[in-house]
Amino acid sequence: MVCVGIALSLLAVAWASTRWPHPATTVAGFSFAIGTFIFSGTLYLLAITGVRWLGAITLIGGVALLVGWLSLFVSVIRS
Repeated sequence: MVCVGIALSLLAVAWASTRWPHPATTVAGFSFAIGTFIFSGTLYLLAITGVRWLGAITLIGGVALLVGWLSLFVSVIRS
């Protein structure tokens, strides 16, 4: 289910960048990409290895995803 949400967010950034070009749209795209890598990557590693401290790093990916949504919202509002 997380993958569907991430895919929809990247589609939203691509669509918004064609309609409302704004620097915040670029920030949103990078935030979604970095957040996806960190969030999903640490969850996969946590499931495979069982190293519990990776759960704390997962929060950084979640924050990056939230920054992406906020940046996308700002780019739509300001444009």
